Amino acid sequence: MTEHLRTEASRLLGGWRAPSPTQETTRQRFLDLLAAEPGAARSDNPGAHLTASALIVNATRDRVLLCLHGRINVWVQVGGHCEPEDLSLADAALREAREETGLDRLVLHPEPIDLDVHPVHCAAGPGLHYDVRFAALAPPGAVERVSAESHALGWFAPDALPRPLAGSVDRLVGPALDAVSRLS
Repeated sequence: MTEHLRTEASRLLGGWRAPSPTQETTRQRFLDLLAAEPGAARSDNPGAHLTASALIVNATRDRVLLCLHGRINVWVQVGGHCEPEDLSLADAALREAREETGLDRLVLHPEPIDLDVHPVHCAAGPGLHYDVRFAALAPPGAVERVSAESHALGWFAPDALPRPLAGSVDRLVGPALDAVSRLS
């Protein structure tokens, strides 16, 4: 199934319009990885592999849900490794969001809002996560539940994000709010 996910990721990112020259350069890095590395969609692939994440926006579209990561102890969007049952990166992001927050009925915008490559040390050893980021809309009255992977979850206004905050999270807020405003 990971070959299907790799093919689907290539299709998605091949057609994605990057919002900036920097994101276009990053998009090309993703496409190069997917073309060169057959195991790019496998979480145990040494060196570099895909991950998927989501920035969740509340129903009134005025707060985002962040997670105080259990291992690195910084506030981040929810997400993680792709699994063999994931048919797409969007499926992986939505599954991870549900697992890490306990929220059902999330609506995921189908197009990425951001791409990021960052160094990690995970089960496969030191390497790079090629993270495809999506936006998700929570239903009215959503009540989150902290998972074993997190120290805490919290809803934050865009102008009052918590610290310490992972370096690229603040740049996700505007695109996430914009993406969920286009969901019906």
